[in-house]
Amino acid sequence: MGNKRHQNLGERNGALLLFGGPYSNLNATQALLGAARERGIAAAQMICTGDVVAYCAAPFETIELIRAAEIEVVAGNCEQQLAAGAADCGCGFEAGTTCDLLAAGWYAFATDRVAPAQRGWMAALPDIITFHHQGARYGVIHGGVTDVARFVWPTSPDEVLAEEWRAAEAAVGPLDHIISGHCGLPFIRDTPRGRWINPGVIGMPPHDGAQMTRYGVLDGGEVTLHRLRYDAGGEAARMQAAGLTQGYDRALLTGYWPSEDILPSALRVPSFASG
Repeated sequence: MGNKRHQNLGERNGALLLFGGPYSNLNATQALLGAARERGIAAAQMICTGDVVAYCAAPFETIELIRAAEIEVVAGNCEQQLAAGAADCGCGFEAGTTCDLLAAGWYAFATDRVAPAQRGWMAALPDIITFHHQGARYGVIHGGVTDVARFVWPTSPDEVLAEEWRAAEAAVGPLDHIISGHCGLPFIRDTPRGRWINPGVIGMPPHDGAQMTRYGVLDGGEVTLHRLRYDAGGEAARMQAAGLTQGYDRALLTGYWPSEDILPSALRVPSFASG
């Protein structure tokens, strides 16, 4: 695991907007900032679980929007890999899966468009963010602490969550709740240690047949999950114009991932049909 870069935000008792995976989806990121304004939540009260850059066609612009807003971001595997000039996204996909095969296209596109200053920003991002809210201490991670690209699903065995919780506390001390990202599915799960909260991602729908994506709001010690409506058609058109037509462009429109094989069987859609 190595030493983890830790950022302590101190007390954050007002409403916090939690989200992950902008995924280079500029329209969704703009819509999220609009939703925050409507809720009266300042950008300083927004926290991203990482993967600002991924499948969609506006990596440079999406990074710049996040940076300009000064949103707190924990490093995802995509940030780590792009900062290091790595050859792939390090997403943790098994070799030969659809995700693994499709990643080659979007990652090469992103690599060509992310600026050196943006890579420097990514390299400085924390691995773990902590803060206190309404008397409870929260830790924010990307996938796992043992592995930044570990998939922690709503259906993962209890021991997976317990292992990651132990690793997080070994790095930053006791935590009452953990906020994570990476898997792309929003869920809140009670564990013997506290709540494991994944607010979902804004850049891709959660494989549910609808275009809306997800984010969370932490207010008064409670987390609520919300749908984000944005111009999915415009974003898909941007991807198609850029030649990013491996399937994620259709996912924005259909609400179904082209990569269902990455999901545990219990989370797959029985009637799912690609295309």
